[in-house]
Amino acid sequence: MSAQEAKNKKSFINPRRSSLIAAIFLMATSAIGPGFITQTATFTATMGAAFAFGILASIVIDYFVQQNIWRVVTLTRMRAAELANTALPGSGYLLAVLVIFGGLVFNIGNIAGAGLGLNALLGLDPKWGGLLSALLAIYIFSSRRAGVAIDRMMIVLGLIMIGLTLYVAIVSQPPLGEALRQSVLPDEINFATITTIVGGTVGGYISYAGAHRLLDKGAVGPDHIHEVSSAATKGILVVGVMRYILFLAILGVVASGASIDLSAHNANPASQAFQYAAGEFGLRIFGFILWAAAITSVIGAAYTSVSFMTVFRPTLTERQRSIATVVFIAVSLIIYLLMGTAPAALLVFAGGFNGLVLPVGMSLFLYVGWRRADLMPGYHYPRWLLWSGLVICLLTWYMGAMSVSAIFNFLKVV
Repeated sequence: MSAQEAKNKKSFINPRRSSLIAAIFLMATSAIGPGFITQTATFTATMGAAFAFGILASIVIDYFVQQNIWRVVTLTRMRAAELANTALPGSGYLLAVLVIFGGLVFNIGNIAGAGLGLNALLGLDPKWGGLLSALLAIYIFSSRRAGVAIDRMMIVLGLIMIGLTLYVAIVSQPPLGEALRQSVLPDEINFATITTIVGGTVGGYISYAGAHRLLDKGAVGPDHIHEVSSAATKGILVVGVMRYILFLAILGVVASGASIDLSAHNANPASQAFQYAAGEFGLRIFGFILWAAAITSVIGAAYTSVSFMTVFRPTLTERQRSIATVVFIAVSLIIYLLMGTAPAALLVFAGGFNGLVLPVGMSLFLYVGWRRADLMPGYHYPRWLLWSGLVICLLTWYMGAMSVSAIFNFLKVV
């Protein structure tokens, strides 16, 4: 191989590797958002070590959901809503409406989370913190180098979030043995918490965030399926590790006998846990973690939700999509500033709602895997993955039906 050929090959591999890493962290940082952090703190405070089972169950569910959705999107070379319409005419519009609405709910919560983060970090009023964070996200999308900025921001902030949370997990000294036991033999099982935590990590727009990013980067077709599958697995591993670390950090605080107040309108259960574990420094650490999680999730939710709008107008240019993303963030900000719902309650509800949306999209994608092999020419879909996905899909439908009332109660709607 000549030097020039080697150079050309290297220049091809590096962007592809960069695309995969960016997709992993877009999915992971979208999943490790303020909703996930607040949900974990809330449920750990109420359930203690028994919540470990919910976390393990959510990781297993996440794996099969992500593997099927990333695989089908990249093999068919179509965005999720376009693919759904091709497989079952009209279903793509339903999926798009559900995902866009779920993304809007989540983004309102993400902006609320950014406000809570800056409140813990700098003492800013949450409304002002949310406003400044949303404006920063809009600035990033208005930049000519938005794509590069997003990729780098997702990776750097994702690594910082994991490192800082690990520090607090060590300081809080959680009961590891009890957590491991209750991961498989829980004292109680709560379907609403599992549906909510699943919804907060792969529900709604999150399941499609990394897949659509890969599509935009050109990592598609059977030739890329190994890399796509590996990226999906690594994304779930990143989320799973972060999820357990955060759970252990808060469990250590709860197990020590500390009381976490969930009743106040502006209660921030995770910040209370971090402050108890590491004092004022812990509170500031938490503020940065929550803000970083929120700002990356604002970008992930807006980017992915707008990518579903192309099903209604396929001729949208890249520039028009960027403008639509800015408008999406601005609308989320205005609703947040006007509504009176407590930020923490909104964040928990957002995860639950997207958990209810999840089985709709999963059902459509499994249909493509089972019945529309013509949309994936040259590829034999693994039957073990389809059967596993079917079991998970039925489980998410069952959990959703069992927990819908409890999920809306998080918002005090019913």
